Amino acid sequence: MIVDNKCRTILVAPLNWGLGHATRCIPIIKALQDHNYIPIIASDGASLDLLKKEFPYIKALELPSYHIEYAKKAKNFKWKLLKSSPKIIDAVWKEKKLVKKWIEKYAIDGILSDNRLGVLSNEIPSVFITHQLNVMTGNSTWLSSKLHQRIIKKYVECWVPDFEQKPNLAGELSHLENPNFKIKYLGPISRMHKKTTAIKYDLMVILSGPEPQRGLLEEKLKIELQEYKGKVVFISGIVEKEQSKQVMDTTTYYNYMSSRQLEQTFNESELVLCRSGYTTIMDLVKLEKKAFFIPTPGQYEQIYLAEKLDKENLVPYAKQEDFKISDLQKVGRYQGLKSLKSKLDWQELFSVFQT
Repeated sequence: MIVDNKCRTILVAPLNWGLGHATRCIPIIKALQDHNYIPIIASDGASLDLLKKEFPYIKALELPSYHIEYAKKAKNFKWKLLKSSPKIIDAVWKEKKLVKKWIEKYAIDGILSDNRLGVLSNEIPSVFITHQLNVMTGNSTWLSSKLHQRIIKKYVECWVPDFEQKPNLAGELSHLENPNFKIKYLGPISRMHKKTTAIKYDLMVILSGPEPQRGLLEEKLKIELQEYKGKVVFISGIVEKEQSKQVMDTTTYYNYMSSRQLEQTFNESELVLCRSGYTTIMDLVKLEKKAFFIPTPGQYEQIYLAEKLDKENLVPYAKQEDFKISDLQKVGRYQGLKSLKSKLDWQELFSVFQT
């Protein structure tokens, strides 16, 4: 390993598919700063907006959008994604060209791509971040996984935010029997920290993910919550220029929260109702929270994770169309998510950029 004192510039580029890819990059960006690296942020849409709010003094660049949308019906999920594939491929080619220009313009020394397929270079160390070594797509899982692994192989390393051995969080998603590329397991990473604080809310609802499913769930939950007896905080997961707050009876609505505010609210909440997105799961593990999951219809990854954690008696779940507010009573019969201790050596991890 070659180490010197040069202050290297690292491009950090999360995918804009929900906010999970962006939020799990937050602790990585902070660690880069702590270890004498200069991060540059690159993304699009809500993910870029969120990171610009978190790091207003870091240079932020805009990448082309993949235009990812969910179908209104779960059975149409793969068809909708297939229809979007020409736009995704076009965006990947455009971001490849942009990255090539940016490397020279901003003297970039390394790349961290969180599932952005065109953010890489043969000239500088490029690392891929994903918890999906296998990509769940139903009866086409084998094909989608092989295609994804072929892309990952182009990078010098693949960082997986999970444990290598059991117990782990993502199961088959994040583990391969005979990988043909270099994998480093980071353990769960989260921007959140557990605090000892008084409980202020009986229920915290936090939404995320692309439309229209985010909005459909929001409409459903607002109706269901009319039957809930308790104090609720409801975060819609819409990143806008200004934060909005509205109080209606015993429910307080926010459009979005900053990381610090969100961390405080998590700690002040008894129970969390949310999607079974992997970044959310890592946050809940760090906070040791009890939760109830409603996986996004048609998204096989979230369904797999919800089923896995339900079988392990950790977190119950329900299909979106079946959910009733009374289902929350099931949580008491489950163990909840507990912190799994891991120590990450950031200096050793970042040594890939010192070569």
